Amino acid sequence: MDLSLAGRTALITGASLGLGLATARAYYTAGARVGILARRSDQLDKAVASISATPVDGAQIRGYVCDVADADQVKAVHADLVGDLGAVDILVNNAGKSAAMPFMSITDELWQEDLELKLFAAVRLTRLVWPHMLEQRWGRIINVLNTAAKAPPPGSAPTSVSRAAGMALTKVLSGEGAAHNVLVNAMLIGFIKSDQVRRQHAAADTDQTLDQFMDAAGARLPMGRMGEAHEVANLALFLASEGSSYITGCAINMDGGLAKVV
Repeated sequence: MDLSLAGRTALITGASLGLGLATARAYYTAGARVGILARRSDQLDKAVASISATPVDGAQIRGYVCDVADADQVKAVHADLVGDLGAVDILVNNAGKSAAMPFMSITDELWQEDLELKLFAAVRLTRLVWPHMLEQRWGRIINVLNTAAKAPPPGSAPTSVSRAAGMALTKVLSGEGAAHNVLVNAMLIGFIKSDQVRRQHAAADTDQTLDQFMDAAGARLPMGRMGEAHEVANLALFLASEGSSYITGCAINMDGGLAKVV
């Protein structure tokens, strides 16, 4: 199976830590030119230094400070990235954070903030990269969502609603891109060891260590453990490669059997 990304340019949002960082590393190792976006320059610098410490022929890695909820920043950073690395062949919309609370506690401002970050950022970035993908008749877009997009439990808004919109966007784009070999898929994430889990542990009123906290959460899953960031990156690499050449419009559960729906 051909998983090489040599000669391809990838843009990954929310990529200075966690799942985005693991995906950036996988793409770089596969030979891609990778641009990673995040809001904190210090974390971006660390990510670039860590990945570039192992040279790979033809691969490049660059970091770009960007708040993807800001339309002007997105447009400017996209232009910079294209100038540095070339037109974007692979887009991974990964930026986001957990925001789940009772419906009546969600203000208009919180709804708008969540939709800007998780839906409109993907819309705007896709709009920027789409023409090049159609013209060259090759492209990959991967929307990183979560399992609540398919089966939202009570108290899961606004995240579950924004992610469900992202799943609908995935299906719409896949239908428009299929005839042009532009493939659009979504990964629905369950419980994965990440910086988000570390923040949840820090906020929890518990005497458990981080490892104990993650082990306890994982024990409740069908596979008996939480997933690893590199396992998510493996799927993201496959979906970006020629190996996925007949897969589009899919929302793939990456959750160790957590979701109650397929």
